[in-house]
Formats: sequence, C-alpha cells, structure tokens
Amino acid sequence: MTKVTGPNPKYQIEQGRYSIQHMMRKGVTAMPRPHSHPWTELYYLSEGERVYFVDNRVVTVHKGELILIPGGELHSTASSEIAEFERILIHFDPALLPPALRDESAWFYGRRYRLFRLSLREQNDAQSLLNRMLEECRLEKPYYESSVIALLTELLILLQRSSPPPVAGERKHPLHELVTDVATFIRTHYNKALTIEETAKHFFISPSYLSRVFYRFTGFHFREYIVHLRVKEAERLLAESSDKIQEIAPAIGFEHLSHFNKTFKRVTGLTPLQYRKEARSQSAPSRTEK
Repeated sequence: MTKVTGPNPKYQIEQGRYSIQHMMRKGVTAMPRPHSHPWTELYYLSEGERVYFVDNRVVTVHKGELILIPGGELHSTASSEIAEFERILIHFDPALLPPALRDESAWFYGRRYRLFRLSLREQNDAQSLLNRMLEECRLEKPYYESSVIALLTELLILLQRSSPPPVAGERKHPLHELVTDVATFIRTHYNKALTIEETAKHFFISPSYLSRVFYRFTGFHFREYIVHLRVKEAERLLAESSDKIQEIAPAIGFEHLSHFNKTFKRVTGLTPLQYRKEARSQSAPSRTEK
C-alpha cells in the first residue's frame, strides 16, 4: 500500500487504482483549478456544506449527502456560506468492482454526476462502511485490500438501493442557479463571438460581478471556460468525424486556423493533426475485436 502522509493521510491500494482520504477543514477553501481524475470520484460529506461545479452545473452537497463523478469529468469545489466541513474522498477504478456495478449508465443516467441524498439510516450505514475502509487501510491486517474492495462494493450496493428523493419543490441557492444558467448560456453560444459584456447584459448584471461569481463557483475565468468548451468539442470532432481541420476551427468559434492550432496545442499538448492520429490509433483495435 502507498500512504501519502501528513495531517490528512491518503491511502492507496491496488497499484493506485483505489485511494481514500478523510479530511476536516475550517475556513473558506477552494480548489485552485478545475481538474479531473482517471478514476471515479466518490465524495461523502459528513459535516458542513460544499459547492461543486460539475457537468456545467453548480451543485450544493449538504451534510449526509454523497456525490459520485465518473472518471475524466472536469470539476471543482468551493466553500458555501458554511465554511467548515468534514469529508471522506475515494477514487476508484470501476474495474475493481463486480461486473453488475461497473456500467456508467446504471449510475449517471446521461449526466456526468450523481447526487445521493441519503436517509438517516443510510447515512449511518455509509459512514460505518467508509470508517471501516479507513481502519482497514490504517491497520493493514492480512487481506485488508480485499476487505476494502468488498466494503466499497457494499457501499455502492447501498447507493443503488437508496430511494431517489423527489426533485419538485427543491430549494436552490439563487447565486448557484445564476452561475448554472450562465454556464448553460455559454455552452449554447460558445461557438460564436461571445463576450462577457453581452453575457452580463443578458442576465442583467455587471461584467465585473459576473466575472467574480463565475470564477468563484467554477474555477474558470469567463474566456477560459469558452476555450475549454471549444477544445472539448474539437477533440470530439477530431476523434469521431472526418471533417477537415480547416472546417472544424470556424465551426467551434475560431476565426483563424492558426489561433485554433495554437490554442489546441497549448491546452492538450498536441496539434489537432497529432490528436486525430492518436485518437484513431487508439480506436483501431476495437474495430477488429470479436
């Protein structure tokens, strides 16, 4: 097992394909940048409140709730009005689980996250399973890695059996709704010459206020988020279509091909042509598999 030491030790097993960390924090905190992980993220909040930006939405996680995020999904977290919090964070490779629990479609239903609002009994059961995982990692008794994966499996079965709460009448923070609406507006218009001034005018707020709250809850500057969406769409088109690069650039909002090439390489580390070749070489074996 690998253990990252410090006041909040992180335990890693199965060659890094599973990690768990317990943390308590006081005061306002936020991730410095939006990020993603190769494995699924499971975040259980035992005290306090946290604000996630994920799947272009602002999602508030309250005490006793759990959020699940698939691998590769860009996200960030920040403090709400309740600054102090306590959480247990797990990252795991779904391939470690029984086959019935691996399918993303059984968890996310088309979205890129799933929020579980657990009953008090389910909260107690989930907390107990998580504490036992931490204890197994701390003590390292024989077969502890197998025990941890078995406990994770039991936790995920608990989540699958939990009853989804009614959505109607759910109270939302107005500021969270605003940032979600702005993110949706940008996602709809990112391929146009969109400015922060016209976006702020659309929502009847000042550009400086929009810039401040959008960065606070998403971790993105306004223009940076537009570039993120454009590059993600470019990656999809390069991998899945036969469109020429000269056609892709204007379709996603770049007026000049040179600007697109430069931006794409800065973000991904590859030129568009290199990215297309790599994506096609990775998908080629799957076409011949039986």
